[in-house]
Amino acid sequence: MGKINQLRAGVILTYLSLGIGYLVSMVFTPVMIRMLGQSEYGLYTLVLSIASYLNLLNFGFGASYIRFYARFKENGTPEDIHRLNGLFLLTFAVIAAVALAAGLIVAENVDLLKKTLTPDEVSRATVLIRILAVNLAFTLVASVFTSFITAQERFVFQKSVQIFKNLLSPIGMLVMLLQGYASLGLVIVTLALTVLTDAVNMFYCVKKLGMRFRFRGLQWSLFREIAVFSSFIFINIVVDQINWNVGNLLLAAFHGTMLVSVFGLASQLNNYYVSFSTAVSSVFVPKVNRLIAQDAKSDLTDLFTRVGRVQFLILMLVCSGFAIFGKPFIALWGGAGYENAYYVALLLITSVTVPSIQNVGIEIQRAKNMHKFRSVVYLLMAVVNVLLGLVLCPRYGVIGCAIGTAASLVLGNGLIMNIYYHKKIGLDMVHFWKSMLSFVPAMIAPVAVGVGLMLLVKPAGWLMLAVCVAVYAVVYGLSMWLIGMNDYEKGLVMRPLGKILRRLGVNLK
Repeated sequence: MGKINQLRAGVILTYLSLGIGYLVSMVFTPVMIRMLGQSEYGLYTLVLSIASYLNLLNFGFGASYIRFYARFKENGTPEDIHRLNGLFLLTFAVIAAVALAAGLIVAENVDLLKKTLTPDEVSRATVLIRILAVNLAFTLVASVFTSFITAQERFVFQKSVQIFKNLLSPIGMLVMLLQGYASLGLVIVTLALTVLTDAVNMFYCVKKLGMRFRFRGLQWSLFREIAVFSSFIFINIVVDQINWNVGNLLLAAFHGTMLVSVFGLASQLNNYYVSFSTAVSSVFVPKVNRLIAQDAKSDLTDLFTRVGRVQFLILMLVCSGFAIFGKPFIALWGGAGYENAYYVALLLITSVTVPSIQNVGIEIQRAKNMHKFRSVVYLLMAVVNVLLGLVLCPRYGVIGCAIGTAASLVLGNGLIMNIYYHKKIGLDMVHFWKSMLSFVPAMIAPVAVGVGLMLLVKPAGWLMLAVCVAVYAVVYGLSMWLIGMNDYEKGLVMRPLGKILRRLGVNLK
């Protein structure tokens, strides 16, 4: 399968994977919440937040591989790539050992939160963090293999494995919950699937893609270059962890696990939302690095805008739909006690929309080795987020934490980074935003229909809510097709649709 087909198939399979994952999650999460109880679900969310900080120990090396692979692919030899593989594998093996040790240390010091956690919660959290530390160690060692698959643009295989994982994960977790293992069963399933999928990726790289490792003649000067490049990515990762997890930690410190569960549910919805955009941009990472390696500067603004428009089309359907129908959805999905999750999720979703339609720009910065400024900006965002959280969390709880995160995102991504893209990176942001604003007229009809449905129908059950959302989605699609979408975007829909219809014997002409 050619690279163009791999790109298209990669996007389609990514959305298929996400769709399966979301559909399963929509069904499984309410079951999990009710079987765990709000306190246990809050503990599980807190442990995942703590464990996510251990992922900082990858120091940004994972995001660096593709850039250096593209450079050697364009200007190096196969031996250079083999040495690059060896260098990264050794690096990640050391990092995995450090991460495992750090995780075990953290697990033994969970009692620092004993003011808000019961002794039983402290004991369970210790065991959960130990298991997740082992899970992270496996993931780190395998990351060079997953990066190699991405660099080779083998998206069909990569996304197929993800679909398999998305299907198997909730099944295994449900079995564990029914057996009474609670949150312990959830992390055991996570570890088992990590080991299985990582083993599959390793086998595929070595046996099918011919991935080789050379440990002799390693260029340690190259390691220093990679380390400097990765250090600024590392700062971005640190800031992302702070921005998305500091709310859980502050709520645990000031209010306990009950409010953590509310913030965690809203954060889960936000993660789903962000993944809708990365599904498109992630498959363009190798192409961006290839264009930079070939010095094809003129294509970058066009690529940035084209991908951004596709992301906007998808995200606005979700964002506007959640703003209109989110309250009854949260009431049905989360149940009693999670009403504020709507406001938290809405704050997070709206504030993350701008960076989500511009995340190809992150890869352009990295490929150009101009991501240092973003690191500084994101560090500023983290400081703002933490300070606002410390002020607002004690008094306003989950809403206060969400306001801190939203304000930092709007300041950093909505204002500062857009100026940097235009002035320094060389992307035409005036053209970009004119292109995005051309969608506004197409938003009027669906929003009016959605608000009308909420006022007249007032959906209170799953069936009526599903009907209202379906009507809204149809009106949105028609309005975008007739008013908002250009020929390129219509072609993205019509070309695969035409192939399917021709295979069924239907001729559109």
